[in-house]
Amino acid sequence: MSATIPATSAPARRGGLGSTILIVLGSLAALIALGLLAGGIGLVWADTTQRDADGYFTTQEERLSTPAHALTHEGVHVSRTPDWLVERLGTIRVRVTADPGRQLFVGVAEEASVDRYLRGVGHEEVVVLQYDSPFRTDTIPITGGAPATPPLEAGFWAASESGSGTQTLTWPVASGDWSFVVMNADGSPAVAADVQLGVDVDWLLAIAIALFVAAVLVGLGSAAMLVAGVRRSPGEGGGAGIAPAAPLAGEPVEAAYPVALEARLDEPLSRGLWLVKWFLAIPHFVVLAFLWAAFIVLTLVAFFAILFTGRYPRSIFDFNLGVLRWTWRACFYSVSGIGTDRYPPFSLGPEPDYPATLDVAYPQRLSRGLVLVKSWLLAIPHLIVVAIFTGSATWAWADWQVQWPGLIGLLTVVAGVVLLFRGGYPREIFELVVGCSRWVYRVIAYVALMRDEYPPFRLGR
Repeated sequence: MSATIPATSAPARRGGLGSTILIVLGSLAALIALGLLAGGIGLVWADTTQRDADGYFTTQEERLSTPAHALTHEGVHVSRTPDWLVERLGTIRVRVTADPGRQLFVGVAEEASVDRYLRGVGHEEVVVLQYDSPFRTDTIPITGGAPATPPLEAGFWAASESGSGTQTLTWPVASGDWSFVVMNADGSPAVAADVQLGVDVDWLLAIAIALFVAAVLVGLGSAAMLVAGVRRSPGEGGGAGIAPAAPLAGEPVEAAYPVALEARLDEPLSRGLWLVKWFLAIPHFVVLAFLWAAFIVLTLVAFFAILFTGRYPRSIFDFNLGVLRWTWRACFYSVSGIGTDRYPPFSLGPEPDYPATLDVAYPQRLSRGLVLVKSWLLAIPHLIVVAIFTGSATWAWADWQVQWPGLIGLLTVVAGVVLLFRGGYPREIFELVVGCSRWVYRVIAYVALMRDEYPPFRLGR
């Protein structure tokens, strides 16, 4: 049995709402900037590595066939595109390969002209052409007879090619509603061809540059908001230290871990309120979604600060600690314990009067080298346990995937059912839920670089 270890905190200092809003907005802007940067890098990569020798982005060659007289694809609609933009849309290439002894025709024309030509003709319209693995086409068969004239004799094609072997059609995109058609050159039925599509665009680098510029501008705005928010925030009073209480006679002494999560059963509890607490807590979860976005961004900032200085910036530490406190209070009320009917406050502060508290002692120094490995490598054993506790583990069996609901969630439901029918919360289940939650938040603090001490493998303090 371990000694009781109370957590002591520095006096609470509340940051203003304005600083919190600046931090959240700055963090969201940072995520947007990272997205813009990733998009620009992706376009540069595609433009420089994914083109063929002729400069086209191409699909794989796939087999298309129909017992009818023609295959059509009516899906190129640029009738509302301004002319100055149409000129920059690029060139489409369709490459078809006929079976030996066959001659194929491939053409593109305005949709209305193709409809008139194929009226009463048996053909198949390709409505879905999916080149993702596996390749898939969805078609609509249209019954009818043979065309009145072979396709080559029709004079409405904007571009066309015909012959044996491989035929390559190139078509600069133009305004209008267009259809692509593949037929036998003589208009006979049973059309079959190996088809490859390609597109040549010359504006990807320009878009990539625009994305890079936007990423820099948004990133500068993000940095300004983060710096202003962190500097304006006076902090939320992170733990100054955790002092152990005197052990009982004959009891082994365990070192106090610098992450202290506590909760008390706030009885009497409503029998049925727990059924809707998750709904009542939705406003908290909406706010927490934004706060956790800021938490992730600021943890990345703290990573570099620790790597170069060996210190966790105090203002960032206090904000992240506030997010953990807010999360624990909201979860304890609604989904991880349901041990109180008191609605949690919208606060990053310690709120010592609330029946769920969390404190993390601020570290004066942190290891520069340990920061490189503790979040992803050293934490693996604990992350496995946390997955079992929280339900972030998924098991696959045959074609089924089973999502484990989490030990904490299961115990909370059991406690809620007992409360509903017996009017009392089982004390043993409460202690187990709080112990599992204590384990989870210790691991979160460790992974978030807030402490270097390895989390203990225990549920108690």
